[in-house]
Amino acid sequence: MKRICIITGTRAEYGLLKPLIRKVKHDEQLELKLIVTGMHLSPEFGLTHKEIEADGFKIDEKLEILMSSDTPIGISKSMGLAMISFAECFARIEPDMIIVLGDRYEVFSAVSAASVMRIPIAHLYGGETTEGAIDEAFRHSITKMSYLHFTSTEAYSKRVIQLGEDPLRVFNVGAIGVENIKTLKLLSKQEVEEAIGLKLNGNIALVTFHPVTLESNTTERQFRNLIRALDNLEDMKIIFTKSNSDTDGRIINQMIDKYVNDNKEKAVKFTSMGQLLYLSTMKYADVVIGNSSSGIVEAPFFEVPTVNIGDRQKGRIQADSILDCSPNKEDIMNSVRKALRIKFSGKIKNINNPYGDGNVSDKIIIKIKEALESQINIKKRFYDT
Repeated sequence: MKRICIITGTRAEYGLLKPLIRKVKHDEQLELKLIVTGMHLSPEFGLTHKEIEADGFKIDEKLEILMSSDTPIGISKSMGLAMISFAECFARIEPDMIIVLGDRYEVFSAVSAASVMRIPIAHLYGGETTEGAIDEAFRHSITKMSYLHFTSTEAYSKRVIQLGEDPLRVFNVGAIGVENIKTLKLLSKQEVEEAIGLKLNGNIALVTFHPVTLESNTTERQFRNLIRALDNLEDMKIIFTKSNSDTDGRIINQMIDKYVNDNKEKAVKFTSMGQLLYLSTMKYADVVIGNSSSGIVEAPFFEVPTVNIGDRQKGRIQADSILDCSPNKEDIMNSVRKALRIKFSGKIKNINNPYGDGNVSDKIIIKIKEALESQINIKKRFYDT
């Protein structure tokens, strides 16, 4: 059996990886090793490793890497600790391949350690762009250290090849978030209301906002503009999901705490909703607001419009249901009102989403097994297009 190590450090990343983790676990030719790190192990971010265990997965390694500070120095120290911890962990586990998703600093540290230890890497979702985040550089660096590449659109596959990767190891499989939508038995409206403690009547906004990490000292101002815009929108109920552990994420979370405490009749907050509740809530929302990738990838499949604020997701391929706006109060208000008009006009019925048909994890497993059955040569040539 080939030993496959899957790494997760955030609630969102785990939610996306879950169908793939399950497929590896039940494959007779593969042995799953699950490493959990980052926000999963932090009380501040909801101790979401418990959700993983509740889903029936055995966690083989828990790597504590988070500093108490979310400053650039604190994040850099977390990255250093992560690289040391992953190197020691890989020495214990001895994986035949590691699987990582995305572009966060935890993943960059894990992949750096794996590269030094000559462990082949399968990377989900290279070639994408998020021009407002430090993750942009991490993602492309992870691509260059990886052996297999699984992308969410054909355009992203072309970018990975443009970075010098062999087309024979680049596969457009679509977005795994779409697979979750199609395979999960989502909650009913009544079940969602009971779970979140809020009646889903009036206009329902699902709000997730993260720091734009390539900008300095903009987090508080931008999020305050968002809150002021929400306050000026009539008949609006708000479901906040808190920010992640990026630089200045705690500023957003403290502001969410205060807003919800002052507006309990119309706003609720969650450190982590879990994939099932989050997607079920999105299904019944009238608009998704913020700068999370879920508003770009998942929301269009529910025919729910997205107001995408600022530059964090700038450069991503988008469906026509997504409205981009500046982090200015008036622009946010106008965009939300436009999104609500679009929602109730029916103009986004059967909208074309560029992120595939949802049959993702099986495609990935097939290609990983094919690679492991062949002779992997980690001495990669630069492919000149």
